[in-house]
Amino acid sequence: MPKAKRDIEAGLTRKGFKRREGDHSYFVYESLDGKKTMASTKVSHGRGFDVADNLLSLMAKQCGINKAQFLKLVECPLQRDDYEVLLRAAGKL
Repeated sequence: MPKAKRDIEAGLTRKGFKRREGDHSYFVYESLDGKKTMASTKVSHGRGFDVADNLLSLMAKQCGINKAQFLKLVECPLQRDDYEVLLRAAGKL
């Protein structure tokens, strides 16, 4: 099921991803102790569009988790501490 771009961006920001602008909006996760990690993703510029399922899966993979976990991350049931546990297991932290 597609997800609104603004919801994804807001969810990532709430969970410790730092936004950097370029040809896309880049989101890089900084751990609770302030270190950059290998978990990052990007979103195209533009307004009012939904991110398709296939792109959600790619974003999840870039963030070191599966699509279901990614949706929980941006919707907030997956807490930041729990996300870091998943990142450690995936070798991205």
